[in-house]
Amino acid sequence: MKNKRQEAILEIISKYDIETQETLLDKLKSKGYDVTQATVSRDIRELELIKVSSKDGGYKYAAREKEDQRPNAKYMNIMRETVVSIDYANNLIVIKTFSGMAQAAAAAIDALFGDEILGTIAGDDTIFAAVHTMTSAQIIVRQIKESMGIV
Repeated sequence: MKNKRQEAILEIISKYDIETQETLLDKLKSKGYDVTQATVSRDIRELELIKVSSKDGGYKYAAREKEDQRPNAKYMNIMRETVVSIDYANNLIVIKTFSGMAQAAAAAIDALFGDEILGTIAGDDTIFAAVHTMTSAQIIVRQIKESMGIV
């Protein structure tokens, strides 16, 4: 129920300029949600809604920019600044970095490709990343190269 209610909140704030919790509460009730102001307040906090300027000069609730987009840019920047070369052998990806930068690059790789990579081992200037298959290794290497402008 909570997830559906929070989805409804996101839908409402995307369609209407909602300035107050009371207005949001009314919209939710009109959609059939029997909620209290305290529940709406808690949902706003959990959804990390923010107030932004509206067209009429007032303020309205809005969803915060996806958090995972900003860190991805940071991680890609780490990759661009540290990686010297990348290649694969079977299901093992080998990444060479500038001296002392392998740990940072490995952390970035884990953050960016955590679901696809079984694990990474980083030394001073070399990272080994294990994946399930050679095809996975090819895809990840290509994605990293493309994002770094190497291809």
